[in-house]
Amino acid sequence: MLSVSKIRRLGGVSVLVLAALAAGSLLNQSIAPAHAMQAISEPNFAAAIPAGAPMSFADLIEHVSPAVVTIQASSTPDEAPAGVDLDNMPPQMREWLERQFGGRAGPQAAQPRQSLGSGFFISADGYLVTNNHVVDGATEITIGTAGGETYPARVIGLDPQTDLALLKVDEEIEFPFVTLEDQPHYRVGDWVVAVGNPFGLGGTATAGIISATGREIGNSNYNDFLQIDAPINRGNSGGPTFSLDGKVVGVNSQIFSPTGGSVGIGFAIPSDVAARVVAALRENGHVSRGWLGVGIQNVTEDIASAMGLEESTGAIISSVVAGGPADQAGFEREDVVLAVNDESVENSRDLTRRIGEFSSGTDVRFRVLRDGRERTLRVELGERPDDSTLNQLPSREQAEASVDIFGMTLSELSDEVRDGRGLAAGTVGLVIESLEPGGEASRKGLSRGDIILEAGGRAVGTTEALRDAINAARAGNRNAILLLVETQAGQRYIALQLGEAE
Repeated sequence: MLSVSKIRRLGGVSVLVLAALAAGSLLNQSIAPAHAMQAISEPNFAAAIPAGAPMSFADLIEHVSPAVVTIQASSTPDEAPAGVDLDNMPPQMREWLERQFGGRAGPQAAQPRQSLGSGFFISADGYLVTNNHVVDGATEITIGTAGGETYPARVIGLDPQTDLALLKVDEEIEFPFVTLEDQPHYRVGDWVVAVGNPFGLGGTATAGIISATGREIGNSNYNDFLQIDAPINRGNSGGPTFSLDGKVVGVNSQIFSPTGGSVGIGFAIPSDVAARVVAALRENGHVSRGWLGVGIQNVTEDIASAMGLEESTGAIISSVVAGGPADQAGFEREDVVLAVNDESVENSRDLTRRIGEFSSGTDVRFRVLRDGRERTLRVELGERPDDSTLNQLPSREQAEASVDIFGMTLSELSDEVRDGRGLAAGTVGLVIESLEPGGEASRKGLSRGDIILEAGGRAVGTTEALRDAINAARAGNRNAILLLVETQAGQRYIALQLGEAE
């Protein structure tokens, strides 16, 4: 049975991450003896490439295929399905369920999840590249070679931001490998060949051209994609895209598809991006990216007009993280970042990528426009937190206007937020701006953006009102206080232990 790991929507068309399928058989192909395996260099394909389109890709595919592998990743869910609570069923219903399910209608054991993708060796000692989404969360990883051998593999490092992963096979043999081109030279219209494991059919090769470069897909801030029309499908994830000289110029990652199958629009991570990320993963196990600590957006024509700017370029600061590098360097809201180390900034995405290319601790100069005058700010960049931590960090403005209670940073409900959430006029409450990881509120399932409407049966429109409700509960010898909370899924009650309050 086929399965898809995740689907995102982009402009009404599905963006399908080329992930997992159920197991498929590997093609039994011969592979050279271990002692004969060596780096796959640039073979001479001149005889097979006459002027114009290639007559055949056979020599190329035969040369590089031994380095391409099938990757099978297994993971176990954190919790088993709840099943049906037979104890609370009427006897007749319980008997019927037991007959239908053979006595197995209760909670079931957690079943392992399987995903299948592609990858390729980049060194003779067993390092190989694939997509992060193929192996993320896996408890067991097995690779299968073109010759039918299987080996266990372990994760060296993952980079969700670019959807790349580096694995290692610890075997005392030499593996055939290919080279990630760190300075690729390609143009729209160049021929490429993709080799991988679509739908579990290992060793499948397809050919096409580079349809476009520099594609911005989804929320990938640190990578533009190659668009290729060589057919790639589910299971091609992590497989290589080759130039005609046998070098890897891309790592297959996503497709556009209204149907779930290939429609001739696939996307590969450029090899120069992959080479930098893989080098960092091999050295450190993770990718360290610089972090400024600001919220930014594009300078649109309307914003440029409102600020008296001649051009709609650069990135405008919409918020500054309290205590972050930008806060310490004196950045302000409405600053427009024009250049980084004297290199012009086109837009917010360009700025994010520029900062991410620096390592943490790097001293960087920013030229900004403030109140019609240009000035230079020097910043020592921090290290970018993971997404979950990043989403919890309050802005300087939020921190100045909020109070920390139960591990929550709270601010008063504004008219804009109340109207946006569809709450009745006159509703008061406190908005959760951030949560301390591991705090009482976080442990009880509260989330950023939830709105506390009542505490101990009292409406709470201010932090003082919340503290009064907490003090009243303590005076009544209560160990916990009951909150009425407006969440994205509706209103619910949550009890917080008073021992955690400040």
